[in-house]
Amino acid sequence: MVKGFLLKSSNVLIEGKRKEASLFISNGIIEEILDGRVSSEQYKEFDFGENVIMPGLIDSHVHINEPGRTDWEGFDTACKAAAAGGITTMIDMPLNSTPVTTSIKAFDQKLKAASLHCHVNLGFWAGLIPQNKSHLDDLLSAGVFGTKIFLTHSGIDDFPNVTKNDILDVISILQNHNLPLLAHCELDEDHEGIKILDENPGSYDAYLKSRPKVWEDNAIKLMLEVLERSNIPVHIVHLSSANLLQELELKKKEYPQLSIETCPHYVCFDAEDIPDSATQYKCAPPIREKDNNDKLWSALKSGIIDFVVSDHSPAPPELKKIESGNFKEAWGGIASLQCGLPAFWTKASENGLSIEKCVQLMSSNVARFLSLDQRKGHIRKGYDADICVWNPEEEFTITLNNLHHKHKVCPYLGQKLKGKVKATFVNGKLVYHQDSFVSLHSGELLTRTNEYKK
Repeated sequence: MVKGFLLKSSNVLIEGKRKEASLFISNGIIEEILDGRVSSEQYKEFDFGENVIMPGLIDSHVHINEPGRTDWEGFDTACKAAAAGGITTMIDMPLNSTPVTTSIKAFDQKLKAASLHCHVNLGFWAGLIPQNKSHLDDLLSAGVFGTKIFLTHSGIDDFPNVTKNDILDVISILQNHNLPLLAHCELDEDHEGIKILDENPGSYDAYLKSRPKVWEDNAIKLMLEVLERSNIPVHIVHLSSANLLQELELKKKEYPQLSIETCPHYVCFDAEDIPDSATQYKCAPPIREKDNNDKLWSALKSGIIDFVVSDHSPAPPELKKIESGNFKEAWGGIASLQCGLPAFWTKASENGLSIEKCVQLMSSNVARFLSLDQRKGHIRKGYDADICVWNPEEEFTITLNNLHHKHKVCPYLGQKLKGKVKATFVNGKLVYHQDSFVSLHSGELLTRTNEYKK
């Protein structure tokens, strides 16, 4: 009887170094790690040659949109796209599902929907809005990984933004749970750029001017004030403005619980190269200029930015205004879940980042942020067998046929990228192999309390 899988390669990433090794996988965990290539009749063997065997990616910023908006995405297609991209764990945002995850009842609906298509591991964020203070304590006790807020309109009317006073009003609850408070950092105000977009709705430059860096910078300063007053873990999502990097670096030394993420699209694309009417690039905050983005790369190298996640936020083509190219009216979100590893690696390798550094930024650092680093984010004996196998040198083109997102509206479409995923194992089960799905429903529902399991 076959006990499990035996994976071997000359490039197994163990403790930050690549070496020739063999991994024995059984009962969902890495049972043993041996140097060199070994064999065993008790295990089904996969010799991956020169391909890299590394921890599965962890994406803590995904909008799956189920229940209620499966016409936008849904757990089935999102989990398949994740597995095809080497992602083994995702944490779902509290919007844009209907209902939004701002109550226990809504959280239970989310769990039930997720359990039907749990192809990779799934966890969840709670939402904080002005109306749900009375639900927050129960939500944070139920096993969510933390709380998400918007400081500007979220795009969804049932998930309104909060003010500084709204945050301070629930500080004692947040302090009691000591879980991350995630902030979408934009503080909007009227200015000339908004009028420019009104007059030029198809212009990307006009859209960029309509959401200036000062919006993001002022919101970050507000969150730093919250951090100083409360000492709670504060997390800045999808950083796009490089203006405050020096201040953030100093603040992180003073407050280790401050963390920062960015996304592949903010460092893979530059505003100067985005064509007018190409609304597949629209996101908020916007993709900025090359000079700004070069500074983001420096911050990734130095560790000011802790990790890289997708902010996968898909929508149907009609909401993205693909035909009209209207940036003012288009939904502001980028579908990129499956493309994150090859897109980021293609640019990272050009910018001098190693494979080892990329794994830190897309797996181990995210695991630590989520307090999952005793189980995930590393190739270690006894750890969950969540594994990505990929070829960093293999080039391929993103096409309609190889994208598994529900909608194929994607800024990476047609691009030749480097770094093809060959296989993805989730909890010791082979989910994706050689461009095909092998064993679905292999994930777990993750909560801090472990109250809910697949």
